[in-house]
Amino acid sequence: MLQLRKVIKDYADRRIFDHVDWHLRPSDKVGLCGENGAGKTTLLKLLAGQVLPDRGEVQVARGTTFGYLPQDGLEHRGRTLFEEVRSALDRLLAMEVEIRCLETAIAERHHPDDMDRYADLQENFRQTGGYEMEAEIGKVLRGLGFVERDWNKPCEQFSGGWQMRIALAKLLLRRPNLLLLDEPTNHLDLPARDWLENYLHDYPHAVVLVSHDRFFLDQVVGRIVEVWNGGLTDYPGNYSKYLDERERRVSALLEAKRLQDEAIAKLEAFIGKFRFNANKAPLVQSRVKQLEKIERIKVPPQRKKIAFRFPDPPKSGRIVLEVHQAAQAYGDLTVFQDVDLTVEKGERIALVGANGAGKSTLMRLLAGVEDPQRGRRVGGHHLVLAYFAQDQAKELDPARTVLEEITAAAPFAMVPRVRDILGTFLFSGDDVHKKVSVLSGGERNRLALAILLLLPANLLLLDEPTNHLDLASKEVLLNALKGYAGTLVFVSHDRYFVDALASRVVEVGGGQAVPYFGNYEDFLRAKGAEGDTSHSALRVEQGRAAGTPAPGDDKEERRRVHAERKEAHRAEQKRQKELAQVESDIEVKEGELAELELLMADPALYQDSARWRDVTLRHQHLQDEVATLYQRWEALQLAEAG
Repeated sequence: MLQLRKVIKDYADRRIFDHVDWHLRPSDKVGLCGENGAGKTTLLKLLAGQVLPDRGEVQVARGTTFGYLPQDGLEHRGRTLFEEVRSALDRLLAMEVEIRCLETAIAERHHPDDMDRYADLQENFRQTGGYEMEAEIGKVLRGLGFVERDWNKPCEQFSGGWQMRIALAKLLLRRPNLLLLDEPTNHLDLPARDWLENYLHDYPHAVVLVSHDRFFLDQVVGRIVEVWNGGLTDYPGNYSKYLDERERRVSALLEAKRLQDEAIAKLEAFIGKFRFNANKAPLVQSRVKQLEKIERIKVPPQRKKIAFRFPDPPKSGRIVLEVHQAAQAYGDLTVFQDVDLTVEKGERIALVGANGAGKSTLMRLLAGVEDPQRGRRVGGHHLVLAYFAQDQAKELDPARTVLEEITAAAPFAMVPRVRDILGTFLFSGDDVHKKVSVLSGGERNRLALAILLLLPANLLLLDEPTNHLDLASKEVLLNALKGYAGTLVFVSHDRYFVDALASRVVEVGGGQAVPYFGNYEDFLRAKGAEGDTSHSALRVEQGRAAGTPAPGDDKEERRRVHAERKEAHRAEQKRQKELAQVESDIEVKEGELAELELLMADPALYQDSARWRDVTLRHQHLQDEVATLYQRWEALQLAEAG
């Protein structure tokens, strides 16, 4: 449906795309990956026709409709939310107006042409969903987290994150046959992110998106395109498969480059040695030509491996922090009523719920930044906490440079590591010498998080720590938090991050905080067991009453259930890892089989009886190995079904 042919795109003195050829099929779901600044957003704009190539062409099939969601710069004014979103269905609305006009004309004059046009128009209106228009608008608005009482609010009353949701709602309702989405999960809470994931998974047309949400990419896309060094590299499969395949490709490229470098070095050594020897001149010229013809292998950048370790936290008591019968309200808005929460040593607690449900308010109560209007907060023995708020960047000194600010805050033992840590949070090269005052909002948040994580604390309270981090930085942070010896309470809208880290989920909403043992996947399963069988029913809408507490009020019973779930989760992770390895082995062995079968189709092979025998034996051996691998694959699949 769309094709790039020899596309060149430059910005200033930098070439973003260099003679790129690429194509997109009508039902492709594509994720764009690459380093910051590699050109992912530029590619989306090229596909959307918002920027033009300097050379080459973008060929688009006739009838292709586009929907493009940028990262920012979105604003809607002058209409209510419902009216604004409804305006996206302009074709249906025009048909509806014409139907009404025809009804009036028919009532007045009964003209046959009007009757025919009315019948055709009404049927077209029905087939294109006109009679379900209002219901579809409601479905999309609810899915993206808009509660019904806000549908008649003027659009200008919604903040930037909600403005993005309005634009996304309009795009989804238009249903273009090519959706281009730049960070669509930014500003989405977990329930809305889950809904969008399912919507895009079932979307009948092509989708190209950029996202720093690994779980989202794994669930939505079937093809990854890596943007690097002016080109595009295709990888079939989702993001997790891309990581494995990319590692294999890069390893092969590194080996090929090593061999090529050795060959080049030999050619250059020969040329240098005999350059001025007249007797060797033909040989020298031959090697010069060989050298000129060599196409140098380029290897994708290998990001520096950074294993960040937290400073050892001071020991805490078994009960780290407790909240008893806490209530909090702002004017007429009641956020909590009689909330009880106990945080025990070593726990990893994720607070989940819709935006506005009270997660950040609960974090402030836990941090002691706010006192509850009723009830009490009790810190455990030797509590030392570090709190990262969403507006933590306000605490930075604007007069200092990035390096000066983090060095001033770092414990002495961590000072030698601060440059590595800054690199993890996307500050590299001369970026570390920028003044804090000139940093963007996202850069300030990243710096504030880097500083906080250097402090020795036995309780970390992190409110949206993954905002403004790319996939690699999230992975470094995740691995560091997995190795953290203290206790953690966090809010994140990154599903992969929550699933990989949480040992308990607390659902915040409807004035309550309800605990569920396990990670977010376990939480969804438990919610389903309570009777919310449809996926959309799993959404935690703002203002909705919280569900039934997790079964087993007895503490020992809860611990037993928790231990069983953890064991089941570990077993499933082990099964998934082995399944992935078996699938990879099958792919490799089948590739070797295909190569051997090509060789066996060559008549020349049979003229060498010894070689023919070796190839035949190898072919039989490979067939046996593949059969064994498939038996193991089937056993692992049956284990999942069981």
